[in-house]
Amino acid sequence: MNPGSDISCAAASSLTARLSSVSDSSTLRRVRSASAANSESRSSSEYLTIRFSINRAAQRVKTLRRMARMQQHSRPYDGLTPDTVLDALEAVGLRGDGRLLALNSYENRVYQASLEDGTSVVAKFYRPQRWSDAQLAEEHAFALELAEREIPVIAPLLLGGATLHRFADFRFAVYPRRGGRAPELEDEKVLEWIGRFLGRIHAVGATARFEARPALDIESFGEEPRCWLLDSRMIPPDLIDAWIAVAEFALQGVRGCFERAGALRAIRLHGDCHSGNVLWTDAGPHFVDLDDARTGPAVQDLWMLLPGDAGAAAQCLKALLSGYEQFHEFERSELALIEALRTLRLLHYSAWIGRRWDDPAFPAAFPWFGTQRYWQDRILELREQVAAMQEQPLT
Repeated sequence: MNPGSDISCAAASSLTARLSSVSDSSTLRRVRSASAANSESRSSSEYLTIRFSINRAAQRVKTLRRMARMQQHSRPYDGLTPDTVLDALEAVGLRGDGRLLALNSYENRVYQASLEDGTSVVAKFYRPQRWSDAQLAEEHAFALELAEREIPVIAPLLLGGATLHRFADFRFAVYPRRGGRAPELEDEKVLEWIGRFLGRIHAVGATARFEARPALDIESFGEEPRCWLLDSRMIPPDLIDAWIAVAEFALQGVRGCFERAGALRAIRLHGDCHSGNVLWTDAGPHFVDLDDARTGPAVQDLWMLLPGDAGAAAQCLKALLSGYEQFHEFERSELALIEALRTLRLLHYSAWIGRRWDDPAFPAAFPWFGTQRYWQDRILELREQVAAMQEQPLT
């Protein structure tokens, strides 16, 4: 089964043509009229469908436009050959000796390159159409700002007065090579150490705001991915109703968590602070890959470092915050967002894989995506999240 067949086999022009046949306003009027005329006789499950249809219709045109653009850039790295990588590095004054090592990255293409002077650098080629130049410039500026404060974040090298470079059809940045191992997150001293640096990162992040980079919110991480998945037709037909229902209940739970958290203080974040983006050495942690840096609540950079078990998570959180709060105040009300943020990540993750399915790296890395078992597991996962969001948050 090819999960992307309904989209990948359709030309971008046919998707664009569909845009003209979809009217947000007419769809909404039909849905609302049907709901009003039959409201007393509908069951609770039918109400759920009506409410979802209203939300979905409002985003359908945007989703189809994104699919059309995706068709135009479905194999974004076809021209990124080893020679292209070496020529790009030479264009910014770095002469390679011919040795390249592809590093683990799906969203971008990242290579360790050995240079003629015996040193090594890491070259990161950005996925076309994902971020604007202004958004990439903000990511780089934030990383440089942190590095200037002696916070161990791997920032891009300034070459020829710039951090963002172009070669052929690609944008890229060059980073110093830094090794490390996965942190031992069961060790409270390790967590406290990581917490101290996260507190310092957030203290800097709170001093200014991103102007171009997006915020972490329910619409972009929950509503829009849900609509995209349904319009992509990747969910098996016999599971679609169950998935629609549980996704709606999950998003209702997310909204409830955000309401309970109250007014949030949004700051600049790492954005994707899981154990794979924290490298450990004898000198302590250093943080890599600010590609998902965005504005949001501080807890976004903490919860992915916690284990799933509630008891163990509470102990780990205590250790993290003992270090964190030495440098930055943490709003305890944000703890109500942990399961909500986990739920949004689950929805966003499925849509992320689906959007990239025409990139050959994704079917190779995620061969189980789109199978019957995959979507059955996602339905069960979301049901568990609905229950988790009704429980008391960590303290």
